[in-house]
Amino acid sequence: MQETIFILDFGSQYTQLIARRVRELNVYCEIYPFNKIPEITPWIKGVILSGSPFSVRDKDAPYPDLSVIRSKVPLLAVCYGAQYLAQTSGGEVMPSNSREYGRANLGFIDNNNRLLSGMSHGSQVWMSHGDTILKKPEHFKIIASTADVDIAGFEIENEPTWGIQFHPEVYHSTEGAVLLKNFVVSICGCHQQWTPASFVDSTISELRQQLGNDKVVLGLSGGVDSSVAAVLLHKAIGKNLHCIFVDNGLLRKDEFSKVLDSYKHMGLNVKGVDATEQFLAALEGISEPEQKRKAIGNTFIEVFDQEAQLITDVEWLAQGTIYPDVIESVSVNGPSATIKSHHNVGGLPDYMKLKVIEPLKSLFKDEVRRVGATLEINPDILNRHPFPGPGLGIRILGEITHEKIRILQEADAIFIDGLKSSGLYKEVWQAAVILLPVKSVGVMGDERTYEYVIALRAVGSTDGMTADWSHLPYDFLAKVSNDIINKVKGVNRVVYDISSKPPATIEWE
Repeated sequence: MQETIFILDFGSQYTQLIARRVRELNVYCEIYPFNKIPEITPWIKGVILSGSPFSVRDKDAPYPDLSVIRSKVPLLAVCYGAQYLAQTSGGEVMPSNSREYGRANLGFIDNNNRLLSGMSHGSQVWMSHGDTILKKPEHFKIIASTADVDIAGFEIENEPTWGIQFHPEVYHSTEGAVLLKNFVVSICGCHQQWTPASFVDSTISELRQQLGNDKVVLGLSGGVDSSVAAVLLHKAIGKNLHCIFVDNGLLRKDEFSKVLDSYKHMGLNVKGVDATEQFLAALEGISEPEQKRKAIGNTFIEVFDQEAQLITDVEWLAQGTIYPDVIESVSVNGPSATIKSHHNVGGLPDYMKLKVIEPLKSLFKDEVRRVGATLEINPDILNRHPFPGPGLGIRILGEITHEKIRILQEADAIFIDGLKSSGLYKEVWQAAVILLPVKSVGVMGDERTYEYVIALRAVGSTDGMTADWSHLPYDFLAKVSNDIINKVKGVNRVVYDISSKPPATIEWE
């Protein structure tokens, strides 16, 4: 077992960010819904209460019983969590005179308090709440204030519990990392031993113990998650891992052969399956995005099942599930409203009686990459942009045909290769080319043309939850546009998507 800080999630948009900040201190951290408090074990060193979109005065506000936590381990309550402690301990929480949102400065700091040790007078913090603690309970001691918020931070006397009405996890709280380190390391006593190397060692050991001599089948996609999962499993069980890499005909140009070759050089036991015609037959005549996703997902299951049945005595299905997927499935508010079906196949039908193994289910995407680097996986795979499971199928708006795939693959190769050769690839989180279902008039030479429009999409992000469009240099965009129009038959116009997420999504379908 490993030292753990757990977060009780009250539905804040910042909850995952708190977990990431704790993990950056090389301390393991998990998120639980407020109504599913785990048992306090010797390995749980501290608890953080998150913020919330609720007011503690709301009729339906989260009101957990914290008696199983308080005084047993150190507790840090952030924003809503702090107001909840005050409200339920005899204090008074009321609406702020004006909504306290944005930057503020700590005009008073008790530097003798262990939570705030090393923080500077005037330290900038980020406020995000409509309520404030107007009156503190008698046994609460004020340890920080701003010009507008008298009780910006408190400690409960004779109890290892602190509360703050600002968010230390966000970038705008300039010394937030100092506060979190004080709590996690100095107060909770964590030893900062959760590193990529320790994760690799413990995971391989656990996989060997759990799987023994059983056979495992894994569907590779060419992406970071499945690749790292495959290498971990390979190091644990060797040739008992059977990898299947399916070409759905909707991959990037030459991607199937290149990625398959790189997997074989990594020593993986991998079989490549070209199922292009099977996928295109399933997609024939379909234009609606959700129907396309389902057709691609169902066909993948059929192909994967056919290939898996050729392997005798398989016991396990491995998946590259990562921690945000796990958090989403047990969210405080239930799974988010469905914007669109998940890009990747989430599971297999009941008739595939396989147990599921998910070696990456405790990691965020950036942590998966660091583990991959520790495993010495090819940087070209580790640094690849995210790519949706349905592939180019959701980047061709409307019906999919061989000709449209050719056009998009050629244009996409020019854009992606251009980003790499210009040194811009690593500055972009995800890049895509979209083939629009419209044609426009153009002129080439002395002839009138009526051909397809291509949209370029490039965004910056950390996890895909939010994203801003990338401000690529005009000269670069001009060159890419010129190359696509001159070299890709069937395209005479290129546009650049400058929409952020939200309100737009990264993919167009």
